[in-house]
Amino acid sequence: MNEATKPINPEKEKIHLEAESRVHTFSYAAPSEVDRVKQMVNMVRTPNVRVQVQVVHEGGENNLHYHTNSDGVWMVLKGAAKFYGPGDKLIGDLKEMDGIVLPGGARYWFETTGDVPLEILHITAVENSKTKDQRVNVDKHKDWMTESSLQIYDDK
Repeated sequence: MNEATKPINPEKEKIHLEAESRVHTFSYAAPSEVDRVKQMVNMVRTPNVRVQVQVVHEGGENNLHYHTNSDGVWMVLKGAAKFYGPGDKLIGDLKEMDGIVLPGGARYWFETTGDVPLEILHITAVENSKTKDQRVNVDKHKDWMTESSLQIYDDK
């Protein structure tokens, strides 16, 4: 019996059809008006993956922090960025189309270093969708970080 003539398992087919019903495309367009030093453009969110572009102007750098339940992939679309670890150790000097992978628990911060506002793709993969991912500050949060989710601190 070849693959085409195998009987279809109805329960398995139901799983495939449900997942396939959620397939969709997306695209990115830079925001026409940026009224903050950092703006997030959310494109896709599932229980396991988030895709966004951050548009970062001078002053929009973040602080040393880590994520508890997710890995992050960053790729510069426009501009340039430097990523740092503890003690301001340089861990990535990224130009356009360069990227960095930051496993969950890795402490980092980044800043824009180019002549134009930074546009940086951020893909987050949640390690366990049943456990909440949390952004945890190691250093003091920046003034622009007004959301309560950006003000959680490591209890050291």
